[in-house]
Amino acid sequence: MLKISLKKTDFAQTKAELSIVFVIDKNLKHPWIELKTLKEFDYKGEGLFLDQQNKTLYAGISPYNADMMREVSAQVVRYIKKTPFKNAKIGIYGDGEMNKAMFLGLLLGDYEFYQYKTKPNPAALNEIFIAHESFDKAPIAPLGKILDMVEVIASGVNLARDTINTPPEYATPVFLADLAQKIATNNHLECKIGDEKFLKKEKMLAFLAVNRASSHPPRLIHLSYKPQKSKAKIVLVGKGLTYDSGGLSLKPADYMVTMKADKSGGCAVLAIIDICAKIGVEAEIHAIIGATENMIGGNAYKPDDVLFAREGKSIEVRNTDAEGRLVLADCLSYAQDLEPDYLIDFATLTGACVLGLGEYTSGIMGHNEALKSRFEALALQSGELMARLPFNRHLAKLIESKIADVCNVASSRYGGAITAGMFLSEFIRPQYKDKWLHIDIAGPAYVEKEWDINAFGASGAGVRAGVEFVLDVAKRG
Repeated sequence: MLKISLKKTDFAQTKAELSIVFVIDKNLKHPWIELKTLKEFDYKGEGLFLDQQNKTLYAGISPYNADMMREVSAQVVRYIKKTPFKNAKIGIYGDGEMNKAMFLGLLLGDYEFYQYKTKPNPAALNEIFIAHESFDKAPIAPLGKILDMVEVIASGVNLARDTINTPPEYATPVFLADLAQKIATNNHLECKIGDEKFLKKEKMLAFLAVNRASSHPPRLIHLSYKPQKSKAKIVLVGKGLTYDSGGLSLKPADYMVTMKADKSGGCAVLAIIDICAKIGVEAEIHAIIGATENMIGGNAYKPDDVLFAREGKSIEVRNTDAEGRLVLADCLSYAQDLEPDYLIDFATLTGACVLGLGEYTSGIMGHNEALKSRFEALALQSGELMARLPFNRHLAKLIESKIADVCNVASSRYGGAITAGMFLSEFIRPQYKDKWLHIDIAGPAYVEKEWDINAFGASGAGVRAGVEFVLDVAKRG
């Protein structure tokens, strides 16, 4: 990961091969700006401009807010990595939130996944110096603490990205379980790994049905972080489909590509507990991941099957590609036995959520409007785009079954993200309805074209929002 070093010198005194200057709201009247050069090239404070003579990269930020600071900082790193510069310097801008955004943009914008290239060509850039003294001698927030926090968050997001990007040939359910064990060892967490015998004992028959045709055994992963002081118990559940072919309701070939990312919810949950343990938050956290593949074969579960979930409800299967909700139903049942104050699941659950909200935004669902609003506000504060989707009694009728308690797909193609969320709600006990949220991260989980702080591939969607929520709970309860 890119190194960020704080220097207790002003911008002019800080030595580096390249200077980075942010142009705020197209304002070219700043002590660090060589106005004459910019006028010669008709640069008006928009986009990126490299003054080769003075070795200065100008980056326009407009409007001036944390979201744009984070995005432009990521663009700056990507640009410099195409040059031979080994280091660069930046001055201080704005308050603590702005500098947090800058640090996060720099670190997450630096991400690349090239572990499987036989001839990787890493960039020369390895360090960015932060000139600690502002040009106007204004008071500066404690940058060291901000940077320490951001480095932990960025490391966790990149852990999720690396795991999601790992091909399904290697990233099997056992692979995820081994990773969970490593996270537990590094952070002194409790770790329980449930195999097929465990799943049968727990009557997680919907989960087992999804795994039936896979040559890789399933795993129920349960990590626990229990600090001495705790304001609340938060249970996080993640969909960990290490690969999804669609099962006998086989996906078209084009839609099978990127299905290694169907484990994004599970990877997000692993990253969240890893980050929170390193930070030492005052909240008890449990991370539960249902890890399996959804494959085809003579013993695969079938459309028309009726499955019995751990909660005791029967499920009519009409589409085997609606498998994530079957795994989550059993995992959410297991999670409720822990008696959580907050229960949140993360899943790449539906293409319908992408159609409804676009590929940049995750959907928030649940019964508690205040909790949904709280999570949305904290997600936006973290820099993740999320929006609330409403349940309603008419959509609930679409998942009714004539032969079982509930059907795994709706009878209408419309409102598919919401009906999937309402399917999960069927397995939430009455006392936990107002404590539960479902986060559908299908849109932003995997990036085919870089945007914001996200490079090609896995984005780590849900991690920053989840951490922000846990921090808020640890503060407010």
